[in-house]
Amino acid sequence: MARVSVKYQDNIARVTLTRGDKMNALDTAMIQAIVSAGQEVAASDARAVVLSGEGKSFCAGLDMMSFGALAAEENTDWIMDRTHEDANLFQEVALVWRRIQVPVIAAVQGAVYGGGLQLALGADIRIAAPDAKFSVMEMKWGLIPDMGGMVLLPQLMRSDALRQMTYTARPVDVNQALAWGLVTSVDDDPMTAALALAEEIAGKSPNAIRAAKRLIDIAESQSRQDVLLAESAEQGKLIGKAEQMEVIAANMQGRKPDFK
Repeated sequence: MARVSVKYQDNIARVTLTRGDKMNALDTAMIQAIVSAGQEVAASDARAVVLSGEGKSFCAGLDMMSFGALAAEENTDWIMDRTHEDANLFQEVALVWRRIQVPVIAAVQGAVYGGGLQLALGADIRIAAPDAKFSVMEMKWGLIPDMGGMVLLPQLMRSDALRQMTYTARPVDVNQALAWGLVTSVDDDPMTAALALAEEIAGKSPNAIRAAKRLIDIAESQSRQDVLLAESAEQGKLIGKAEQMEVIAANMQGRKPDFK
């Protein structure tokens, strides 16, 4: 059975986890399907991505049967294998969405636990339903978050809140998640809100949007000197070029820009 669907409309890629009867829990097939979906979208001409999960929950984390099989393995060399640039397969579930050059918006509801939380963190923006709950769940099973979470969480949360979530595995509600920076906004209909935002982004200059995502990634991880150089380099690729001139013309003429 397919675990993920990918559909394209109006320059927006809609990526949906389709294991709603299992709260979109992550078994091996789901993990591989998520990474494959990310790679497919990266190679497409989509200008924005909406990531969601069908059913009552976005993703409740690792599937327990798959977890049991992994825990029974004596050879754990696969954990150290860098199969996807600087990451292993499990880490790529989240990081593949950061590697995509266009913005990714996650629409989440219900349980956003463990690997599901780390998957959502791979998005640029997270819009949550009022019933969403979030947990760094791994400590419940005597483990640590290992799906890219420790690359992404410190960018969003202050240290004491991150430590509490990690040490306790205690779920937090959407209001606490919003206060701690895990959630961008709360909406009664996160999918509709995510699609509207994706449509707005998809209407902007594609080259400028991609440059902005690259620049933000640099700004979050590199030195002042590197960031200033990156600003100049990215701007030099945009200013005065055909796409930017079309944006100027569209603004002057009161119309939407036409990006061929």
